[in-house]
Formats: sequence, structure tokens, C-alpha cells
Amino acid sequence: MKLTDYRIILASNSPRRKELLSGIDVNYEFRMLPDIDESYPGTISEDEVAEYLAEKKASAYIPELRGDELLITADTIVLLDRMVIGKPVDEADAIRMLKLLSGRTHRVITGVCLASKKKKVLFSDTAHVTFGSLSDDEIKYYVSNYRPYDKAGAYGVQEWIGYVAVERIEGSYFNVMGLPIFKVYKELKQF
Repeated sequence: MKLTDYRIILASNSPRRKELLSGIDVNYEFRMLPDIDESYPGTISEDEVAEYLAEKKASAYIPELRGDELLITADTIVLLDRMVIGKPVDEADAIRMLKLLSGRTHRVITGVCLASKKKKVLFSDTAHVTFGSLSDDEIKYYVSNYRPYDKAGAYGVQEWIGYVAVERIEGSYFNVMGLPIFKVYKELKQF
């Protein structure tokens, strides 16, 4: 099914985002610019960080877009209370993050920006994820075997930890994977 007259460009390194976009039978090209700054000002609300970063990423690509191209950028964050948890920098950081999440409920927010040369649509989706308690051995097993260094909150819900630790998800499972594909599909149809 043809959703749009634009050529779709996915600007993401995430294999999960590629899988989700492919899952709705969208033809797209992959494009990645190196070293896009993912910092954000401390003056914005934690709830706005994911959208801010998605739009910031899009801004780096827009000057290079052709008139017939539609860009998709996204950013996922984990929020525990009011603390933003991004991607871990190393094994110790991943272990620290998972210890924080163990036995608690956190929010996963994915911000998405759809942009062409003339138009920009920004939106986000939030899911509440409840983890059961994880032992230190389980956390170390997951981190050493799955190396979740490219994932917000140091976990991939579609991996081992999702099977053994995720007690409940309120909201979109696909959002927790990294792209609220239902909303993306809806927005692509309207773009």
C-alpha cells in the first residue's frame, strides 16, 4: 500500500526501527549522518526530551533533503520518576541502569519527527513498563550476553530481558521497541 507520494528516508541506526518500518510494508531508504549531537537543554521538561531530540536530528538532515523526500527521525528515552535514562556508556553503566529499573515502573517515551523541505510533524508516544525484580546475576547475564549499549535504559524489550523481567506494559509494545508504529503509520497517511 502506498502511504505517501514522498520517498521515505529513515535516519536511524536502530535495527528495531528498520524492522518496524518494514513491518508496515513501507519502502524506505536508510540514511545516517555521523556524530549528531544528542544533548538537550536542562530547561525543557523531561517529557519533552524525546521530541526535542527527534526534531534536532531532523534539523541536521533537512538541508540535504530533496523536494520529494520525507524524513523520519526518532529518539527514545526511559524516564524513572523524573530522571532521564539514555543509552549506557559501558557495562557498569548498563548494570547500574538495570538495577535502578528492577522492581519498578518506568516510562518509555519515543519522539518522532516526520519532515520534508516544506512541512514538519512532531509527536510522541508513552508506555509505562513494569519490571519484576532482577537479581544481580540476571542483570549481569543480560548485559554480558546482549550488550545493550545502544538502547535507552540499557534494555531491549524484544530480547531475553523482556521475556523474564517485563511484568506489564501499559501502552504500545512497539513504542518500547523504539518506534510507535501505529502513530507513524497514521501520520504517514496524513502527511
